[in-house]
Amino acid sequence: MRILFLGDIVGRSARETVAAELPGLRQALRIDLAIVNAENASHGFGLAPEMARLLFAAGADVITMGNHTWDRKELIPYIAETPRLIRPLNYPPGTPGNGWVVVELQDGRKALVLQAMGRLFMDSLDCPFRGTADVLARYRLGGPVQAIVADIHAEASSEKMAYAHSFDGQVSCVIGTHTHCPTADAQILPGGTAFQSDAGMCGDYDSVIGMAKAGAALRFWRKLPGEKLGPAEGAATLCGVFVETDDATGLARRIEPLRIGGRLAQIMPPA
Repeated sequence: MRILFLGDIVGRSARETVAAELPGLRQALRIDLAIVNAENASHGFGLAPEMARLLFAAGADVITMGNHTWDRKELIPYIAETPRLIRPLNYPPGTPGNGWVVVELQDGRKALVLQAMGRLFMDSLDCPFRGTADVLARYRLGGPVQAIVADIHAEASSEKMAYAHSFDGQVSCVIGTHTHCPTADAQILPGGTAFQSDAGMCGDYDSVIGMAKAGAALRFWRKLPGEKLGPAEGAATLCGVFVETDDATGLARRIEPLRIGGRLAQIMPPA
């Protein structure tokens, strides 16, 4: 299975760039499953239903969220009725929406996509490790699903790495989100799980993690609240990860970073 995961979409320019580029990427890389993180798509904070519809229409099979899931209140009824839009699975029981979804591809193969949110330097939620283990107890690679993708939305690289090693061999890939900076540690772990600590963001990198740099920098100088942060709206770099898995085992054959457009050095995985 050929999987494309695009990191946190930040603001309008990134949203429009992803919508414009995703159909071509699906074709060029012969993508079977496309996943995007969109928790910052609406002005840097949250996701509106019409924006989710735009991304689905462009070819996203699954949209993942994170700590900004509830910043747009109108998403609450929409996420409750849209299984392919998932939020962290370790929110408390009774929270609207779901933390995982099984997607059936056009050829009948199935993939499980889940998201967990870290707790180090983040909100105090239920345990992401135990929550993930509970979901994986219901699914097995090479059994009911041919691939399992885990989005670990966390601040600390150590927590993301510990999470990946904990589930090495049980999932196809673990991709980190949230920090908005693409890491250079794409690898296949000893048990066969592909891993990258952070996919990076889809956004304007002439910024402070996607936000307009003047206001964001000033907060560090003055340590006082200032004007509301807004996303930088220059040319966006699409950052993500390409993973190819073995259908028989569900484990990774290769993992490649992807960066196209904008300011960063370009990387396009070979088809």
